[in-house]
Amino acid sequence: MKLASIILDIPTQALDAPYTYAVPEDESGDHPVEVGCAVLVPFGHRRAIGFVIGIEEREDGDYPEGLDPAKLKVIVRAVSRPYFDEEGAACAQWLAQRYIAPLSSCVRLFTPPGGVPRMVRSREGYWRLEEPAVGEVDDRWVLPGAAFDTFEPRKNAVKQASIVEALRAGELRVAELSAEFGAVSAPLKTLEKQGVVRIEHRRRMRGFAAPSEPANAANAPADSLRQPAGMQPASGFAPSPKPPLTQGQAAALAVIDAARERGAGEVVLVDGVTGSGKTEVYLQAIEATLAAGRTACVLVPEISLTPQTVGRFRGRFGDTVAVMHSRMSQGERYDQWDFIRSGAARVVVGARSALFTPLSNLGLLVIDEEHEGSYKQDSSPRYHARDVAVWMARRAGAAVVLGSATPSIEALHACAKDPRWHHVELPERANGKPLPAVRVVDMAVEFSGGSRSMFSGALSRALAEELSAGRKAVLLLNQRGFAKFLLCRECGFVPECPSCSTSLTYHERGSFLICHHCGYRIAVPPVCPECGSPYLKKFGAGTQRVEADLRVLLDETPGVGPGVPIVRMDADTTSGKGAHQRLLEEFAAADAAVLLGTQMIAKGLDFEDVTLVGVINADTMLKLPDYRAAERTFDLVEQVAGRAGRAELPGRVLVQTYEADAAPIRAAASYDRALFLRDELPKRRLLGYPPYVRMANVLIWGKDEAAVRGAAQRLQQGIEQVVRDFGGDDWTVLPATPCVLAKLRGTYRWHIVVKCPPEADLSAVLLPYFRHRKPDKDANVAIDVDPDDLL
Repeated sequence: MKLASIILDIPTQALDAPYTYAVPEDESGDHPVEVGCAVLVPFGHRRAIGFVIGIEEREDGDYPEGLDPAKLKVIVRAVSRPYFDEEGAACAQWLAQRYIAPLSSCVRLFTPPGGVPRMVRSREGYWRLEEPAVGEVDDRWVLPGAAFDTFEPRKNAVKQASIVEALRAGELRVAELSAEFGAVSAPLKTLEKQGVVRIEHRRRMRGFAAPSEPANAANAPADSLRQPAGMQPASGFAPSPKPPLTQGQAAALAVIDAARERGAGEVVLVDGVTGSGKTEVYLQAIEATLAAGRTACVLVPEISLTPQTVGRFRGRFGDTVAVMHSRMSQGERYDQWDFIRSGAARVVVGARSALFTPLSNLGLLVIDEEHEGSYKQDSSPRYHARDVAVWMARRAGAAVVLGSATPSIEALHACAKDPRWHHVELPERANGKPLPAVRVVDMAVEFSGGSRSMFSGALSRALAEELSAGRKAVLLLNQRGFAKFLLCRECGFVPECPSCSTSLTYHERGSFLICHHCGYRIAVPPVCPECGSPYLKKFGAGTQRVEADLRVLLDETPGVGPGVPIVRMDADTTSGKGAHQRLLEEFAAADAAVLLGTQMIAKGLDFEDVTLVGVINADTMLKLPDYRAAERTFDLVEQVAGRAGRAELPGRVLVQTYEADAAPIRAAASYDRALFLRDELPKRRLLGYPPYVRMANVLIWGKDEAAVRGAAQRLQQGIEQVVRDFGGDDWTVLPATPCVLAKLRGTYRWHIVVKCPPEADLSAVLLPYFRHRKPDKDANVAIDVDPDDLL
C-alpha cells in the first residue's frame, strides 16, 4: 500500500498540514504519481488539485497513527509530471513555517509559470479541471525525403513545385511555407506520401529564435531542450576571455572556492566598491563550480537584470545559461523553466524567483547587490531570497556569495557574529582607476542665492563641459511623474485618490492626475475643486518634469544644443517589452547623451564614456517614516556615484541636497561607511530595529474601517497573550495602529509590530496562533516575518 502526503492547492492558513491519500494500485492516466507532481483528489463534495510532497510504502492495514482508514480517500490520477523533488517539498514546508504562509502558496513557487492545471467553477456551480494555460510549443518542420532529388512535379502541381524549390535552400517550418504560398496542407500530405518530403515535430523555445533560422540551427532532435538558434554557440564556442585577477579578486575567489569545497553552506560577503570586478569573481567561481560537476544560480535585482548583465554570463558559459525574469512572457519563462528541468542548463541567472527553478546538484548561489529591497517578496509567502539561499545551501552542501558595494547592515552584522559568514573586501577598482570625486551641492544655499532652477550652477556647468566634449552624463531622480502633486495656493487643497490615502501624481503628457497605487485617473482640473481658485501650483519634480527642464537647459547651452539626446528610463518608459534594452542601446550609440532615470539606473550599468553623474534630489527618501530610510539613501548615492569614470576617462559626481549635513549624505560623498554606521547603529539599537532584533509586521486590511480597527485590536490582545505564554520578557508587541499608507485601493490598513531578540524563533511562537485563529469575515490578515519596511 502506498500513501501520499498532499498539499492542496487552496491558499488558506486553515489547511495547515498535508493531507494523506492512498495511491491507486492501477494508476490510469498519462503520468505516474510521484513526489512533485500535481494530482486530482476528492476533497469534501468536490475535487481539488494537490501537490505530492511525499510517498510512503506501508504494509496493508498498517496505517499512520491518527489516520482513520474509513476516511482514507484515493487519488483520482496524476495530472502532470513532477515539478520538484523531495528537497523542493522540504523547502516549501520550511517556507510555510518560517514565514507563516499558506502551504499551497509556498509550493506554487516551485511550479512552472502558467504551466499548472487548476480547478475552476462553472456558471452552473460545477467544478472542472482546466488544463495549463502555457505548455510546450511544437513546430512542424519540412525536410527533403528519400525521393526528393528525383521528384518531377506534374505541370499543374504548382504548389508542390514551389515547395520543393523552396526546400532546395534548406529545411523550413510549415508556418513559413504557409506564409509564402497560402494553404499547404494538401500538397504537403501528397508530397509526404510520395516520400518527397518528411515532416518532423520539433520543440520551439519562445523568445529567442528569429522567424527563419539557418538550416544547421534546426538539426536538434524533436525532444531537444537546448537553447534555440541565435542563443546556441557553435560547436567551436569560445568563452569570453578571462582578464587577470587583481590581488583582491584572487583572494576573494580563494575564499569562495574554499567555502564551496567544504560544503557546509557557508556565506562569503564580497564587499567591493563599484568597478572592483565583483562580476569577474562570480564568473570564475561559477567556472570552478561547473568544473566540479555542480551547478550555479545567480540572483540579480530585477531592475539590474539588463541585457548587458545577461550577456556577460552567456559570453562565458554559452548555451548552458538559462534566464528567468518578469519582462519575459509567460511562455518564454515556461520554456526556460523546462530547459532547466531538462538538466541542460547549468547556470541560472534571474530575479529572486530563479531560486525555485528545478536546478539540480546546486554548488554555488550568488546574490548580486544583496542589499537590494527587491529580494524581499511583498506577497505571500513573504520570503527574503538571502535567507532562503542560505537555507538551501546548507541542505545542498553549497556556498552562498553575497556581493555589494554597499552591503546591508544585516549582512555586515552576520559576518561579525557568525563564524560561517566570511567578509572579503575589494577596496579598489579592477582597472586601478580612482573612485570619482563626489561634491555635495547644498540646494538651500543655491535657493538663498536667488536660484530657482532644479539644476545647481555647478551641475549646469559640469553638464556643459562634459557634453560639449562628446562625453556622457547620468542624472538620477528618485521618483516618477511630472510633478509630485498639485496644490491650491489659496485654500491648500491637494487632489487625493478616493481609494488610497495619497495625493494624485501629475503627468504632463496627457495632462492627467493618477494614483500610482490603484490606477485611479482624472483630468487635471482647470480650477480648484474646493474653492474655485485658478491658482493650482505643481509641487515636486518627476522624470518628465526634469526631462523638460533639462531639454531647455541643454538647448541653451553653447556647444551642446538640441542634438544631444536625453534618454529617460523610468517605470513608464520601460514598461513595454524590449524597451529597457532599446533605451540602453540608444544611450550607448550616441556620442554625447544624458541618461535620466529613477533607481533602475543606479546599478548594473557599465558605460566607459560616462564621466559625470548628477543626483538631482539625494534626500528624497530621508524623510520617509521607515527605519531603513538613512541606509537606503546612503546606498543609493554611493551606488549611482559608481557609474562615473569606470574606464580611462576620469569621473566626477555632484550630489544635490537640502540636507547637506545629514550623515548618510556626508558618508556616501566621502565613501566613508564607518561614518554612516557610527551614526546609524546606535539609533537602531536604541529604538530596537534590525540587526538588534527580529520583527514581524502583522498587516490587517479591509473595506470597513471599523471592522479593520476592531480586528486589529483583537489580534493585538491575542498576540500579547501568546507572547506572554511562549515568548519572553524581552519580547515586545507594539499597539495596533494605522499603517503609514493608511488607505490603499479602497482598503483600510492597520498593523501590529512584534519584536524579539535576534536569536529567538519568532515563527515558532506566532505560527500556532495564526494557524488556529478563526478568520475575520470583514478583515484580511497577513504576517510579514523579517519585514524590509514598515510602511
